[in-house]
Amino acid sequence: MQVSSPPKLRAFVLAFGLLRVGFAVPAVADPAPLPPGFVDLAEGLPGIALEVRYAGSHNFVGVPIDGYGRPRALLTQLAAAGLAKAQKELRPFGFGLKVFDGYRPQRAVDHFVRWSRDPADQKGKAEFYPNVEKEKLFELGYIAEKSGHSRGSTVDLTLIVLADGTELDMGSAYDLFDPASWPDSPSVSPEQRAHRLLLRQVMLGNGFRPYAQEWWHFTLEGEPFPETYFDFPLE
Repeated sequence: MQVSSPPKLRAFVLAFGLLRVGFAVPAVADPAPLPPGFVDLAEGLPGIALEVRYAGSHNFVGVPIDGYGRPRALLTQLAAAGLAKAQKELRPFGFGLKVFDGYRPQRAVDHFVRWSRDPADQKGKAEFYPNVEKEKLFELGYIAEKSGHSRGSTVDLTLIVLADGTELDMGSAYDLFDPASWPDSPSVSPEQRAHRLLLRQVMLGNGFRPYAQEWWHFTLEGEPFPETYFDFPLE
């Protein structure tokens, strides 16, 4: 007597058969090719840590940002070369770099502008701008309608312990829009200030200039596209 296979087993056998003959679910497409002069840090800087916040919802807007179809961090070749030197200098001391953002499409900046004009949307206030009114973020220089990130040679980053990936305590979180995030803020402890100074010095020593209101923000001196604001998406 022939015994019928249970429905779940038949479904498994069918699925396995489809895989065997090439009818599997299509694989995720490869990342889009880069414009000339750009480097994907995941490929060009082996070992660098990445946490691309704007590709997810853990950011001051609270949703994935336009243009961040993938959590990719890109920089111009010159900026990536400087970052590689900084990473190499830190390694003997057990430290490394963690990048939060590099190249930022102009459409992402436009998304920030639209968000800023919606006073009802305050879901990120407690974490990212607790002491600043949303309508003041542009006036105070925390957000701009044209960002150096869109030129491809600006990077947001911090220091980590290579052994376990732990971030060094900088005294304020990434993208906290507050005077506590100014590199020379007197509100942070001596240890936190020392961490900020270490990051600043290694970046200065490798051709980057800091930003007066964000300890994590650096732009390459002599950037190759000083007047160009790119808008190709991160895909």
